[in-house]
Amino acid sequence: MPLLTDEELIAQAQKDPAQARACWEQLFLRHHQKVALWCLRYSGDRDRAADLTQEIFVKLRQTLPSFQGNSKFTTWLYTVCRNHCINEMRGQPERREQPLPEGDAAIFEAPVADFGEELDRTARLDQARQWMEQLLDPLEKQVFHLHYVEEMPLDSVTRLLRLTNASGAKAHIVSAKRKLAEAVRRWKVKHER
Repeated sequence: MPLLTDEELIAQAQKDPAQARACWEQLFLRHHQKVALWCLRYSGDRDRAADLTQEIFVKLRQTLPSFQGNSKFTTWLYTVCRNHCINEMRGQPERREQPLPEGDAAIFEAPVADFGEELDRTARLDQARQWMEQLLDPLEKQVFHLHYVEEMPLDSVTRLLRLTNASGAKAHIVSAKRKLAEAVRRWKVKHER
């Protein structure tokens, strides 16, 4: 099967039922790991995350024909994951969304040929994660992640999170960037003397 976008795969599956299984398998292979990590962040438990992931893919398989292409597939996928996890976690003891474990987050990082460069890059990423964890409030972290990691447009983030402020998600991005820029400025002053 030629390399198609997620949306093209879905359109092909909807148009040609004979190709539906192959298209579904391709989508599953592309997104299974990411869905599992999202579920791990919500549940905080690997076994529960595996169950949630399986439930989500069963639900996706059933609802895939209804995908209309009004948003990116990954936006729709994240919404399905988020809603399913929230619904399943209701009634369980309250917990905050967990950051990805160190080793799991590295799955999405491209390999770097030079070991020294990789160490430097890892140190910068660790510092950025620390600043984000320490300085950003939970909503800023969520908006930042959806916009920059999941590549969701700000208006989609605003709708997804049901933000009612005048600037929507943009206000949270501006606030987060301001906090992080100040942390970088202070770090440079301290280390460039």
